[in-house]
Amino acid sequence: MSERSVCVFCGARPGNRPTYMQAATDTGKMLAENGWRLVYGAGDVGLMGATARAARLAGGRTFGVIPAHLVGVEIGKRDMTQYVVTETMHERKKVMFMNCDAIVVLPGGAGSLDEFFEVLTWRQLGLHNKPIYLLNTEDYWKPLMQIIEHVITEGFAGDGLKSFVQPVDTVQDLTIALRAALS
Repeated sequence: MSERSVCVFCGARPGNRPTYMQAATDTGKMLAENGWRLVYGAGDVGLMGATARAARLAGGRTFGVIPAHLVGVEIGKRDMTQYVVTETMHERKKVMFMNCDAIVVLPGGAGSLDEFFEVLTWRQLGLHNKPIYLLNTEDYWKPLMQIIEHVITEGFAGDGLKSFVQPVDTVQDLTIALRAALS
């Protein structure tokens, strides 16, 4: 069986709660311990950096993808297994998506939301069937799930939209879900 890879979208900032950084660290370590390669945005800041550092410290493989204009801003991490510099943000998302078997979204800002909605839209359009998980640390993604419910209630999407996204509350729950999906 070929190596499985998990794309993690998350904040380039640490957020206001220590539990966000802890969840990122635990996620990186968990991916490595399960033999799954981390595919991520190649930054060495915020939750991105914490996830990648933990994966590498635990002996995991990392595949980082960063657009040239962010190398200095997000401090492009170079101590990874593979490092790709793209021309655009869109190309970054495409390369990350094409090199993974599952998507995990940790807390993050507009960039993480952009990444999430792009893969969700592709899933809704039938362009892929990769699982999408929201690590709902401290109910961070609860408002997002309410928006998805609202979109459905107001008739702009079918009930199936919810089935494309699986919120999980803990890294342990994420581990169980990923093991089922990637086995």
